[in-house]
Amino acid sequence: MKRITSNTIGIQQGSRVLFSDFADGGVMWTGQGARESRHVVTFKEAFTEAPTVMASISMWDIDHKHTSRADITAENITETGFHLVFRTWGDTRVARVRADWIAMGSAASEDDWQLY
Repeated sequence: MKRITSNTIGIQQGSRVLFSDFADGGVMWTGQGARESRHVVTFKEAFTEAPTVMASISMWDIDHKHTSRADITAENITETGFHLVFRTWGDTRVARVRADWIAMGSAASEDDWQLY
């Protein structure tokens, strides 16, 4: 369990199209085997410690003739951002993916004291 010790909790969210490989013949659409799409997300305001981040697929356009395989995750989470990562493998053909994310964690408050 993650315990948030701050009295102020910050919540940030976003959405991002990770790729659109159908339009330009990209590797997610034409490739075989393990493939990965990685994007750096920077928070608009830093948390006081690494937040909890949940990522989900909010739109995907896939070829119905092949097995659908997908993995989406948030990696390398810090106070200032994280990597949003989509993976597929085998013969799966993915035309495009949009991912949504939400981050929740301890945030700075106007009442916090800064000792220098």
